Amino acid sequence: MSGEISPTGKRSGPGSSPELRASHADRDRVVDVLRIAAGDGLLTADELDERLETALSARTLSELTPLTADLPPVSATVGVTGAEVKDIVRIEQVHSGAVERVGRWVVPRRLELAVTFCEVTLDFTDAVITHNTLRIDVAMTGKTLTLVTRPGIVVDTDGLQLAHSRVKYRQTPTNPDTPVTLRVELVGQKAHGRVVVRPPRRTFGQWLLRRPASLSVDA
Repeated sequence: MSGEISPTGKRSGPGSSPELRASHADRDRVVDVLRIAAGDGLLTADELDERLETALSARTLSELTPLTADLPPVSATVGVTGAEVKDIVRIEQVHSGAVERVGRWVVPRRLELAVTFCEVTLDFTDAVITHNTLRIDVAMTGKTLTLVTRPGIVVDTDGLQLAHSRVKYRQTPTNPDTPVTLRVELVGQKAHGRVVVRPPRRTFGQWLLRRPASLSVDA
């Protein structure tokens, strides 16, 4: 009987050690699979948090293998989005149409925005998150940079220099136990226009079902 396939892609045979030590690269590969699976809705926030904690503290390959045994390979999952996971994505536009990343797009490790007088919208509602941090290098003049978040996503604007611009940050109340799945760091300069960080807009049905604030607060 052939052995199990380890996170490194190697098959363990009768003579191999079941307690082979896991490297940083081994743990990172498992973390990537878990984050992509969570972005596809295959894992709940609690399951993701629990498995990430186990993966990051794993010392052997045998500890990592069960964490992804019930999940599809990374290549198959990414194929659904029609894109590949990239470390750096650069967007350059001047006086042209709006720049939008919406729907099921794959979040890179780093995004460079060199944009002049173009609206930019980064919607993370259905985005596939493969890393825990996204650094956005901003070199943007005019118009509005909009980031649409979801529970578990936090945006840090402390590293952003504003020139004749302002930041509007609005978040919906979330469970304090919700794990942070992505930290977005904005650095660089935004001149003129605005930076807006907000949750998804309510649908018409949600507006019809909305309750008075006094009734929505838990006792």
